[in-house]
Amino acid sequence: MVYKLTKDATVEQLKAAGLGDNYAQRDHALFYANSSGVPWTASYIQAKGDPIADLYEDIAAEEKARATYQWLIDMTDDVDLQDSLKFLREREIVHSLRFREAVEIIKADREQKKIF
Repeated sequence: MVYKLTKDATVEQLKAAGLGDNYAQRDHALFYANSSGVPWTASYIQAKGDPIADLYEDIAAEEKARATYQWLIDMTDDVDLQDSLKFLREREIVHSLRFREAVEIIKADREQKKIF
């Protein structure tokens, strides 16, 4: 999405938008970082080893992503960009719902008596 928005931008336009440093190192390619410029790291991925705890962590991540997409939608008046962001937001909602269903399945399974 970012590439689509910047692919036809001139070097001067990228500099004016604050993307000059990125262009100098990566052309129009993305560098995964948060809004403060802190690079992405695998340490952002949380895992406890307990299926229910891990699924709740996944649900929280999906809801945070949903909220971010909504904020981005609210920041632009570009209808095509809004449509793309709305698709991504809805995908996060579906993921969250599926993780919630998985939690309920695991809880129900734990409550059943096991006979071996």
